[in-house]
Amino acid sequence: MVNELNVEDGEYSEPVSPTAQYFNSSVLSVCILAVLDSEIPIDDSPALGLLKHVFLPISPRFSSLMAEDENGVKHWKKVEVKLEDHIAMEQLPHNRPLWNIHIIKYPTSNAAGNIIFKLHHSLGDGYSLMAALLSCLQRADNPSVPLTFPSLTSTPNPNLSVRGTSIYRNIPKVLRSAFNTVSDFGWSLMKSSYVEDDISLIRSGNPGVEFKPVVISTMTFSLDDIKQIKTKLRVTINDVITGIIFLGTRLYMQEGRNKLNNEHSTALVLLNTRAIREYKSVKEMHKPCAEKVWGNQFAFLHVSIPELTSLESLNPLDFVWKAQKLIQRQRNSGAIFLTARLLEWLRKFKGPEATAKYIYSTIKNSSMALSNIIGPVERMALANHPIKSLYFMMIGGPESLTIAMVSYMGKLRVAFKTEKGFIDPEKLKSSIQNAFEMMLKAAQDIA
Repeated sequence: MVNELNVEDGEYSEPVSPTAQYFNSSVLSVCILAVLDSEIPIDDSPALGLLKHVFLPISPRFSSLMAEDENGVKHWKKVEVKLEDHIAMEQLPHNRPLWNIHIIKYPTSNAAGNIIFKLHHSLGDGYSLMAALLSCLQRADNPSVPLTFPSLTSTPNPNLSVRGTSIYRNIPKVLRSAFNTVSDFGWSLMKSSYVEDDISLIRSGNPGVEFKPVVISTMTFSLDDIKQIKTKLRVTINDVITGIIFLGTRLYMQEGRNKLNNEHSTALVLLNTRAIREYKSVKEMHKPCAEKVWGNQFAFLHVSIPELTSLESLNPLDFVWKAQKLIQRQRNSGAIFLTARLLEWLRKFKGPEATAKYIYSTIKNSSMALSNIIGPVERMALANHPIKSLYFMMIGGPESLTIAMVSYMGKLRVAFKTEKGFIDPEKLKSSIQNAFEMMLKAAQDIA
């Protein structure tokens, strides 16, 4: 067995970041699941060698515990790892590094077998997780050639003009940005402390939602179809995806009702805050002067889900434009910076537990959480097992609905974590599929 937690046995490495402490507290404990669908039956004989020689070297945190020093400061502490103890475990005991792997050998409707990585969120965020997976995976057609990723360039906005560079022309923009910063930060503070979303078909508001059973289900879209909508509307792929999710969610909430009943609902949209966007290799991550790409480096935006004004005169494309406008305003307002400063103030003067309570309330008071990451264009393989598809999901949060998206081989896999017995995942997916078809048809009708 791995050594029990003993501060004197082993050495401390880096201090535990504030965000890592928030996600591993008595108030909040969040994990990330990454599910790989194998095209062939799984042979687990090379699993231990892969974990030892490839997975563990990705980050020192995979071989470390959270431990307090004599001053009560938490650090990552290096320990001996017995790999057999990390395979097919249901819980993440705190006397071992906070990860495990499940190997499912029987076939499902989607795959011949599954490999599930479960990592505690304190180890890193979705970007770090994808970087870890990519370090274990290779191109199926040619392992010596690196994986490539979709371009991150966006379609230019025709409303932008170089004529707006004059200092006088920018004054209204600066004033508007300042007003939005104060307004958005105040609204975020209210949402995290006092104002809850309405109870609705996507938010039960039940206490202890994080301890209730959940259902995880998925659906898949063609990226080519999504790009059709993107090109016609001259927006980003993220704008299109968010618009589809928002419209589909409203259609689900409206199902079976004779009149419109738009409950106040917001989504927490998670954003990667790194200055770099491409994934780094393990070798690059471990360079002494490397940029800090590992860890939890993200922010969240409170985005109101647009309301349905009329089912008869509904223009589905309005939801894309509204999503774009809402997210751009939040990104540009500066409220993210003020929220980060507030969390740091809470941590410094009231401690990590108080800060974790604030984050818990932020999640609990919202209706859903949204996250997405970019996956490779080419087919991948793990220990000579071609990967048909993959998806990820955050578990352990106090929300009734979480939606996570990842691109892979020209497809977009959308995963749903729904509160069991409260949200009907099949009806929700059907509503989102309807929203996608409505948007695609409306975009194709544009001259």
